[in-house]
Amino acid sequence: MDNAVNHPSHYTRGKIEVLDFIEDQGLDYHKGNVVKYVCRAGFKPGNTELKDLEKALTYLKRKILLLGGEA
Repeated sequence: MDNAVNHPSHYTRGKIEVLDFIEDQGLDYHKGNVVKYVCRAGFKPGNTELKDLEKALTYLKRKILLLGGEA
C-alpha cells in the first residue's frame, strides 16, 4: 500500500528502504543523499531518471568540495 508520507512506493522498491541502508551504514548527509537519489532514480512520480541522477551528482560534488576544503 502506498503511503505518501511514510512509505511512498518509490521508497520501498526492494527488500529494504534506502533510509534503512543509509542509517545502517552511518552515511552522512551528502553521501546518504547520493545513495538515495541513485537508488530511487526514475521511480518517483514526476521525476525523470536524469533529474534524480543530476541531484545525486550535486550532492557528490558538494561532498568532494567539502573534503577538499573548498566549500
